[in-house]
Amino acid sequence: MSNKGHILLVEDDKNLGYVLKDFLEISSYSVILKENGKEGLNAFINGKYDIILLDIMLPLMDGFTVAEEIRRIDCEVPIIFITAKSMKEDKIKGFRSGADDYLTKPFSTEELSLRINAILRRTKNNPLISQTSHFAFGIFNFDANNHLLKSPTHEKHLTKREAAVLKLLCMNKNRVLRREVALKLIWGDDDYFMGRSMDVYITKLRKFLKEDPSVNIINIHNTGFKLEINDTKKVETN
Repeated sequence: MSNKGHILLVEDDKNLGYVLKDFLEISSYSVILKENGKEGLNAFINGKYDIILLDIMLPLMDGFTVAEEIRRIDCEVPIIFITAKSMKEDKIKGFRSGADDYLTKPFSTEELSLRINAILRRTKNNPLISQTSHFAFGIFNFDANNHLLKSPTHEKHLTKREAAVLKLLCMNKNRVLRREVALKLIWGDDDYFMGRSMDVYITKLRKFLKEDPSVNIINIHNTGFKLEINDTKKVETN
């Protein structure tokens, strides 16, 4: 049976941890199980994984902190929080710390499997993100394939998701990019929490682009965003 991917599972509930590990291994994943945050972070540092399943209420180091430390090392590996916490503020904090998805206990193993498959399908096979393309706008040159944004004075390596959002904006330059379209293409869903996550990325991109006042990402109320180029130079692609 082929290996569908390597998973790091960090869960301090031993019974739940072993149930999930057995289920995922039966589903053809390779799984490493750790029972506290420090062990989970060390396992990540010393291994290579396709996805991280991370509880929040962990001994020694909580899941938010583990996710933040992982993001210092790797901006792209998908993280799914598995937690009993269901408060809106906790979900927002989870996405801000670097999560890609959020499962609230109790949940079915079928739902977990579907969410893992959806994330891995997007990260491995999404042609929108992996297709090679270059964009020139204002003072910037953007290599979407290598996640590299250049100006005459700066060079910024974007995360995969930052690059995906900027690429969609460039593809729709001076036109409205509908919020639900961007969320479904990049996040795979358009719910409230995914939308808040996208807003964080838009804010980061605005900061990167503020060097050129002729380039702006405009909010279109209740609709989406627009990359507005206010000079005569058009966005060029190849």
